[in-house]
Amino acid sequence: MKYRKFGKLDLEVSILGFGAMRLPIIGNNEANIDEPKAIEMIRYAIDHGVNYVDTAYGYHSGNSEIVVGKALKDGYRERTYLATKLPVWLVHSKDDFDRLLNEQLNKLDTNYIDFYLLHSLSKGTWQNVYNLGVLDWAEKKIKEGKIRYLGFSFHDDLDTFKKIVDAYDWTFCQIQYNYMDIDYQAGREGLKYAGSKGLAVIIMEPLRGGRLVNPPEKAKELMENFKIKRSPVEWALLWVWNHPEVSMLLSGMSTLEQVKENIEIADKAEVGILTPEELQLIEKVRDIYLGIKAIDCTQCMYCMPCPYGVNIPQNFYLYNEGVRYNNWGAPKWHYNYGMRPEERAENCKKCGECETKCPQNLPIRDLLEEVRSALEMK
Repeated sequence: MKYRKFGKLDLEVSILGFGAMRLPIIGNNEANIDEPKAIEMIRYAIDHGVNYVDTAYGYHSGNSEIVVGKALKDGYRERTYLATKLPVWLVHSKDDFDRLLNEQLNKLDTNYIDFYLLHSLSKGTWQNVYNLGVLDWAEKKIKEGKIRYLGFSFHDDLDTFKKIVDAYDWTFCQIQYNYMDIDYQAGREGLKYAGSKGLAVIIMEPLRGGRLVNPPEKAKELMENFKIKRSPVEWALLWVWNHPEVSMLLSGMSTLEQVKENIEIADKAEVGILTPEELQLIEKVRDIYLGIKAIDCTQCMYCMPCPYGVNIPQNFYLYNEGVRYNNWGAPKWHYNYGMRPEERAENCKKCGECETKCPQNLPIRDLLEEVRSALEMK
């Protein structure tokens, strides 16, 4: 296993971290973790050099922290850095900070958290916990020894990311980044910005939730015909590790075979390992993905605002994501749980005002009906 310096700290972390978000489950119940398999996987990773395990309050309906705590028994806790996250969306008063942290310490069966994150910060959640004094509270917990280092994970736009980075002397941050998401959320600019401020940067979703594992046929052919033979997983992970600002990559692994494969790939990783020609290959693969979409929406926003509140570009974006990666899980989740009811395609009143403004002359009303049919959970 290879290690990198963790931002401003005088310590090194394995370049591969174990993400406990997608542990093996029994049946189709994500709350029912297969504990023996999960514990075997986590301990195998630690035995082979992984020294960072990441979980969160809500993973596996609250059971991930419990299983991680069990996996770190028998001396494994002392061999790894443990990270978990404060569910900021459940914070409504100052009392919730202590209540949630104490619950997590009990579930993990530990006296302290090495790396504690404010989970999935966005404009609204950040402003709420900031106003409630989360930074002063965290400083107190650090002095008490219940938290060693404070960071945050992030899902919002670049400007919001920079404002949060500048608001406190953070130790680290965690962002979504892969070869398809270079301009998404914090993106490449956010990665470089955090790195320039001395933050350790942890990358989540390096395979975009597994959607980069099986590229389109044209992309597969490009990879297979390239002079250097690598699997799609290896290309994607090495692309992330190629960046000097990346301290660690988190992988949410579901099988022991995935753990072994990722450790093997990590053993090859270096900053700058990919040549210009290899980086060009990844750009070509990215272009193939971007060329796959069912609705030719350019996200110009001319159709907005809808008089009834429908977020037309977002509906089309989610639909195209499902088509592009041939994977409808995340788009359906965001449509049904991440959008307000009035924003969804089903709220279209067929007035047609949007169609008079669309420079692409899209039949928006008919397309929104297709979106509703594909994404609505019945």
